[in-house]
Amino acid sequence: MNMARAAALLIEENLRFPSGEKVECIISDTSIGGVADAARCAEQFSREGVSVSLTVTPCWCYGTEVMDSDPLIPKAIWGFNGTERPGAVYLAAALAGYAQKGLPAFGIYGRDVQDSNDQNIPGDVQEKILRFVNVGLALAQMKGKSYLSIGYASMGIAGSMVNPEFFQDYLGMRTEFVDMTEIRRRIDMLIYDQSEFERAISWAREKCQEGPDPNKVPSDRTRKDWEWETVVKMTLICRDLMIGNPKLTELGFGEEARGKNALAAGFQGQRQWTDFYPNGDFTEAILNSSFDWNGIRQPFVFATENDSLNGVSMLFGHLLTNTAQIFSDVRTFWSPQSVKRVTGYDLSGLASNGFIHLINSGSTTLDATAQQRDAQGNPAMKPWWEIQTEEVDLCLKNTRWCPGNKEYFRGGGFSSQFKTAAQMPVTMSRINLVKGLGPVLQIAEGWTIELPAKIHSVLDQRTDPSWPTTWFVPRITGKGPFRDVYSVMAGWGANHGAISFGHIGADLITLASMLRIPVCMNNVPDEAIFRPSAWSAFGSEMEGADYRACFNYGPIYS
Repeated sequence: MNMARAAALLIEENLRFPSGEKVECIISDTSIGGVADAARCAEQFSREGVSVSLTVTPCWCYGTEVMDSDPLIPKAIWGFNGTERPGAVYLAAALAGYAQKGLPAFGIYGRDVQDSNDQNIPGDVQEKILRFVNVGLALAQMKGKSYLSIGYASMGIAGSMVNPEFFQDYLGMRTEFVDMTEIRRRIDMLIYDQSEFERAISWAREKCQEGPDPNKVPSDRTRKDWEWETVVKMTLICRDLMIGNPKLTELGFGEEARGKNALAAGFQGQRQWTDFYPNGDFTEAILNSSFDWNGIRQPFVFATENDSLNGVSMLFGHLLTNTAQIFSDVRTFWSPQSVKRVTGYDLSGLASNGFIHLINSGSTTLDATAQQRDAQGNPAMKPWWEIQTEEVDLCLKNTRWCPGNKEYFRGGGFSSQFKTAAQMPVTMSRINLVKGLGPVLQIAEGWTIELPAKIHSVLDQRTDPSWPTTWFVPRITGKGPFRDVYSVMAGWGANHGAISFGHIGADLITLASMLRIPVCMNNVPDEAIFRPSAWSAFGSEMEGADYRACFNYGPIYS
């Protein structure tokens, strides 16, 4: 019981949900010595809404009689490493029971022997407990929620052909579909909070600076003002479609007020919408950011071009870090030779082996301007409750909103223009669907870098300079798809990537194992990888064992 209290304190002091709410731990009313105690505990946990289960023990107990056996709840066991009491013996017996029953469970066992009266949780045990619980809660938060597809396939992109079976079987999520004409209907019929719109358009006029117009024939001021009003209304409406808005009930629209219970969403845009109406860049960028006209708030997960698979990858990052996510094209590999030829500049430092240009048409979170600072003063992308008002102002000050390039967006709109202006640790990830195999996950840990201004300008001008740019250097291992930077770019499975602040590859791997999604590409050190103990029974080579285990157990909700 003291181990349970210590673990609960560790969890509650260190973990929060993306909403900012602290994680709450429920401890069994009694220790569990047999099947009757286990049944009472299961009933208590069901009543309390427990969604992740951690068993702790310093001693032997009766294996399968006392195990949590709910197949939909992620489970781990921390067995105390001490010679006086056989906690490790129970750990091994219970893990064997779980493996035999087909219920994957995580084993937690400290490296160093402790004295029987030692109430401290060793550092290596702390790390595994927090990783397991944080990842398990990410899985739990997806269950029963929706991915909202606004429109459908964009420009033939496979990821925007939303696959309901993937969402249901692997994530436990619904897929909701709304035609883009619903946005037009709500604009025309004033199905949005008009008082909030007035506040929002005033904020946009004050805080959102227009950038250079890339068009040979710019729109006049009247047209641009209409476009600003339209993209702000689009933002209100897309948010309301996701989560609802009680204000709409007061306006007589009770059904619309309820929303679609969406944890993530995507907007098709191209081309059926953007050939005629303003693009979704402002909507996507502001929803993905940690602030808007209402102040600092939890960022949404909103995919451009309705790339649902990149949206899911963003969702994983958001649930694991509580931070805003970057959506980008994985656009160009710049080798040192190419940079030298084009700019005359010799790359050095992190960039010495080349880098990847991450850029998209303005949908990236404004948090990626790198104007926020952590407690040590380092550039960061922070959970929204840690962001300061002056940091919001800096993010906006370092962003321009360029009129939409009419070669892409005949209906106009405004694309955010900024650069990620600092070195930060980040992780790029991507879910891909492979026929006959199913979903696979790619992970590349690395860093954003800042190039000298002249070099940035020359390289940026070679694509669309009215869009936001992030220069990315993956960590190179010298083997496989990470033998060099070129190989990372060449091995990436789609045109998009989701980029999260921090090196979270180990967390993503743990989450993928819970979801039974194999990881086909990663540069995470082997010693950091934490999967259910049964994975070791599927072979000694980690990547192959992961594939075999995921295939054996199948998607958790199928």
